[in-house]
Amino acid sequence: MMRLKLLLAALFIGIISTFSACNEPGTLVDQRTEIKEQTWFYTNKFKVEVKVEDTSVPYNVYFILRHAAEYKYSNIFILMHQTTPDHRTKTIRYEFKLANPDGEWLGNGSGSLYSYVLPLYTNFRFPIKGNYTFSLEQNMRDNPLRSIADVGLRVERAK
Repeated sequence: MMRLKLLLAALFIGIISTFSACNEPGTLVDQRTEIKEQTWFYTNKFKVEVKVEDTSVPYNVYFILRHAAEYKYSNIFILMHQTTPDHRTKTIRYEFKLANPDGEWLGNGSGSLYSYVLPLYTNFRFPIKGNYTFSLEQNMRDNPLRSIADVGLRVERAK
């Protein structure tokens, strides 16, 4: 009986993982990376390539973040580096508020982790077709920045 329960649990987790790995229609990319030992160094940049074929529609670009409850700040600064297919590079610094002044986290909590989907671009039109490279790095005073579980990037058609 116990063996059957374990088998069913493993099967359920496998099915959920398979479906969650598939991109939804209209999603160009949804990639995340675990931050080793929840310690994000300046040099540990998250990099993803996005292939854009349709420049006639607007897209939303999101920074995905999960941090532990022990994260000691109410905000986070990141740098987003974007390289276009014609090799032009642009860097933008973002600040995102993660908690209210009373310390209540704004993200969705699951256990001791809090998740955020934070807008980098909304209703953005890519100017030319091709491969765009996005690189994200933490830009806080602390190096390394502790209690960051994982980061990612999602690009989807605007609704």
